[in-house]
Amino acid sequence: MTLAAVPAAVPAQAPGDAILRRQRVRESAARTYARSFPIVPVRANGMTVEGADGRRYLDCLSGAGTLALGHNHPVVLEAIRRTLDSGAPLHLLDLATAEKDDFTTALFESLPKEFGRQARVHFCGPAGTDAVEAALKLMQTATGRSGALAFTGAYHGMTAGALALTGNVAVKEPLPGGGEVVRLPYPYGYRCPFGVGGEAGTELAATYAERLLDDPSGGVVRPAAMILEAVQGEGGVVPAPDEWLRAMRRITAERGIPLIVDEVQTGVGRTGAMWAVEHSGIVPDAMVLSKAIGGSLPLAVVVYREEYDRWRPGAHTGTFRGNTLAMAAGAATLRYVAANGLVERADLVGARMAERLRALAGELPLIGEVRGRGLMLGVELVDPTAEPDACGARPAAPALAVKVREACLARGLIVELGGRHDAVLRLLPPLTITDEQTAAVLDRLADALAAVAAEGR
Repeated sequence: MTLAAVPAAVPAQAPGDAILRRQRVRESAARTYARSFPIVPVRANGMTVEGADGRRYLDCLSGAGTLALGHNHPVVLEAIRRTLDSGAPLHLLDLATAEKDDFTTALFESLPKEFGRQARVHFCGPAGTDAVEAALKLMQTATGRSGALAFTGAYHGMTAGALALTGNVAVKEPLPGGGEVVRLPYPYGYRCPFGVGGEAGTELAATYAERLLDDPSGGVVRPAAMILEAVQGEGGVVPAPDEWLRAMRRITAERGIPLIVDEVQTGVGRTGAMWAVEHSGIVPDAMVLSKAIGGSLPLAVVVYREEYDRWRPGAHTGTFRGNTLAMAAGAATLRYVAANGLVERADLVGARMAERLRALAGELPLIGEVRGRGLMLGVELVDPTAEPDACGARPAAPALAVKVREACLARGLIVELGGRHDAVLRLLPPLTITDEQTAAVLDRLADALAAVAAEGR
C-alpha cells in the first residue's frame, strides 16, 4: 500500500500578517498611514500602542492630533459607558439632547471670552473638511460674495471646497478646478517665499496681502472669506508669527472680509493654549473645530459670530451631525483638559522637547530646523551635503525622512511625515505624555536620527 505524501509544513504566519495582506488587496490605493506603519494595533492605552506581534510603540501621531488624552483615557471611556448605559439615543440628526446641550456648554466655556460671548455653533458632518465647507457656505451666504483667500502650505481637507483651499499641489492636480481661490504667501521663515526670512519676511507677507487686495488691477475680487491656520500642520508644522496673525485680522476687518481660523488640529490645548488664536489675541469671525473636540470619536463644528447666522433651515445638513457618544466624550475631554492644567503642560513639555531637539540639530546637520508650538512639533530634514540658500536653508531630504521614520518604528516610536516634500518629522503626542515618556520619545528619536546620519557618512 502506497502512503500518501505528507504535505510540507506551511510556515505559521506572524500575528497580523494575514490582516495586513487582506488590507493590501481589499482597501483602496488612497490609504496613507497604513503604508507608513505596517502594524496591526490590538490594544492601546494612553500613549502606548501594542501590535498583534506583541511589540509596543509610543504613539506620537495620536490620530493626527485627535487623541488629546491619548488612547482609551478613563474619563473618555466613562463618558461613553455612562451614555450607553443611560439608554440615550445615539443618533438623532440635529435634535436637541441633554448630551448635545452639555457638549455645547463645555465648548462655549472653553472658547476665548470675546469670541464665545456672541457666538453660534453649527454641527457638521463628522470630519473637519465638512466644517470647512460649512464655514465657506456660511460666509458666502452672509456676504453675498464667492471666492476665498487662502495660503501657501495650507491644508483644510479633501472635499471639493476644502481641497480648493488646500495648498498641496499633488492632491489637487488630478482634479478639475475647485473654485476661485486667491493664494497668498504664508510666513514660513525657514523657506521664506520672499527669500529673506525672519521679521522682514513676515512683514513682506503682510504687506503683499494688503497691497494685493487694494490694487484695482490686482485681479482679486473681494472674497467671501479668508481662511488660515495659526500653525500649519500638514504644511510642515509652521507657526504663524503672532504679529502676522494680528495683521491678517486688521486687514480683513478693515475690508469687511470675514476671517475663518481652522483650528481642527491646533485646538484643545495642542499648542499650549486652549485655542491657537489665543497666542496672538485675535478674535476671528469663525473657527472650524474637529479632531480632539470629539474625545477620539468623530465630531466637527463651526463656531461663528452670530451676526453671520443668515442661513435658511437646511442650508447645510448631514446625516451624522449629531453623534451622542462623540458629544459625551468631547465634553468630558474639554473639561478634563481645562481642569487638569494640560494646556499649560503642553506648553511646558513642548518647550522642553524643542530645546533638546534644537541641541540635537547642532550635532546632526541633517536637521535643518526644529519648530512648532506646544506639543505640535516639527523637525525638518535636509540634505547636509548641499549648499544652503540665501536664507540658510538646505534642500529638503524626503528620502532621509522616510529612513528616519522607519528607524523610529524599529525603535518603538510612531512619528509621521508632512510638510513640503514630506521631509518634516511631525510630533503630536497626547497632552497626557509623562516625563518618562517624553524622555523615551526624545531618546528614540535621537537614536534614529543619529543612525540615519551615520549611514550617510
